[in-house]
Amino acid sequence: MPIRLLLADDHPVVRAGLRAVLETEPGLVVVAEAATAEDAVARAAVGDVDVVLMDLQFGGGMGGAQATALITARPGAPRVVVVTTYDSDADTLPAIEAGATGYLLKDADPEDLAAAVRTAAAGRTTLAPTVAERLMNRLRAPGTALTRRETEVLALVADGLSNQAVARRLHLTEGTVKSHLARVYAKLGVESRTAAVATATDLGLIRR
Repeated sequence: MPIRLLLADDHPVVRAGLRAVLETEPGLVVVAEAATAEDAVARAAVGDVDVVLMDLQFGGGMGGAQATALITARPGAPRVVVVTTYDSDADTLPAIEAGATGYLLKDADPEDLAAAVRTAAAGRTTLAPTVAERLMNRLRAPGTALTRRETEVLALVADGLSNQAVARRLHLTEGTVKSHLARVYAKLGVESRTAAVATATDLGLIRR
């Protein structure tokens, strides 16, 4: 039986490129495409898809991590392989926690992409080298790794939001935001918002 694929990406050119690469591989067939995360969730629920190739950022509405969580929550759900341009902790951790079986970058070699699809269909995990290395570093030094919430707070600070605005966005108190930032400063060995953002960016913890 061929491995049946759903391509979820809001850029038609990207979907066309993925289709062109994957359909040259024996045993792989693209059965559907989705331009929004919502459409991907609905299409994956039909039951004729083995692996979903999921982008993380869509033009609006639901994101790829949320869609991954909804897809993988169903009994007998297809596997999800994230294919994106982003490899920061702020992107990878939510996707992996949502249930993604694989995480690749869009500059991956075609043979690596096909191999990841086959690996995912078999129930095993494939991670881009940079993502795998960062996760290993988190395991080796858990005391210095930022939590998902700390990463979310710092990413919003990097976007220019005040503590008050971050609190509103994440439905937290302003005091809780300040506590998260204090822990971030301690872990990164910095003393200011600007230094925390710069250091976290250099370490790949938040998106450049």
